[in-house]
Amino acid sequence: MVLGHDWAVNLLQQSLSRDRLAHAYLFTGPPSVGKTSLALYLARALNCTDPGPRPCGVCASCRKIDRGVHPDVRVIDESESTGDTADEPAEPGARRKRGIKIGQIRELQAQASLSPFEGRRRVYVLCDFQQANLEAANCLLKTLEEPSDRVVLVLTALQAEGLLPTIVSRCQVLNLRPLPVNQVQKALQEYWGVEERRAAALAGLSAGRLGWAIRASQNEALLSAREKYLVALEQSSKLSYTERIRLAQQLSRNPVNLTDALDLWQEWWRDLLLARSGSSARLVNVDREQAIRADAERYSLWEIESYLRAIERAIQQLDANVSPSLVMEVLLLKAPRASAEASQV
Repeated sequence: MVLGHDWAVNLLQQSLSRDRLAHAYLFTGPPSVGKTSLALYLARALNCTDPGPRPCGVCASCRKIDRGVHPDVRVIDESESTGDTADEPAEPGARRKRGIKIGQIRELQAQASLSPFEGRRRVYVLCDFQQANLEAANCLLKTLEEPSDRVVLVLTALQAEGLLPTIVSRCQVLNLRPLPVNQVQKALQEYWGVEERRAAALAGLSAGRLGWAIRASQNEALLSAREKYLVALEQSSKLSYTERIRLAQQLSRNPVNLTDALDLWQEWWRDLLLARSGSSARLVNVDREQAIRADAERYSLWEIESYLRAIERAIQQLDANVSPSLVMEVLLLKAPRASAEASQV
């Protein structure tokens, strides 16, 4: 099921009806905005066996794709184990690189050369391809340059700029934007049975990312983690340099969640920017509006904008597999120190 992004659904439906489907797509947008959901919608539409409007969502093919067991549809991400050891750490304790590996792409190529087992098309969804290593990206180019009419590739990424231009040029790019907050709230209430006030709060915190809102409604640990990272953020501007390095080491012990933490920090500092500039736009962290407006007066606009750029660089460095402890040390050492009185713009 795809909620929102009607323009993208309509575009894909028109391509299907005219039999003008691209052999490769690139869906971009923020984390949890619905990129993988849209990719699986396309996979269902391609392989649905119902004679009516596709996808029907109830035929055997659609149900298999929903359960992740369709032999012709595969979602590929960094969590898969392919037996490829070329990218393994050189010594015990070394950090394993994130992202899709060349072994996974080679396996895809071997499978893509075969006819579909039971569907019309083989569909491969390559998640967070901005994290793929260079060898994997270059290997994928061979498949994109010699496309098979029996295979559709769907890449997902935060933005096209993070990929090789030669890959982007061979894909049809659809940039998914965050959903309106009221649409997220309505979906939580109607489809997931979330109580109205809780749905409104989660929708506001989601920044239009329905996937995050759904997970948060089902897993209190997400909200606990959010609280933990916001507390760390609030402390960072008051710590000495030695204490900041110690905090950076603590946060980097869990690299899997570090990108989520930085996304949260980025949202917080964007809220500070809105509050400091006097914007009437809705804040993301609506449950902490009073603290944000008070905190915003302790920094200048230049300090807020500068630190936002620093957080963006840190996120890009993590995507490029730079050491998490080094990234966090540099970022926290750059954190502006909050003044006791309001700063001047």
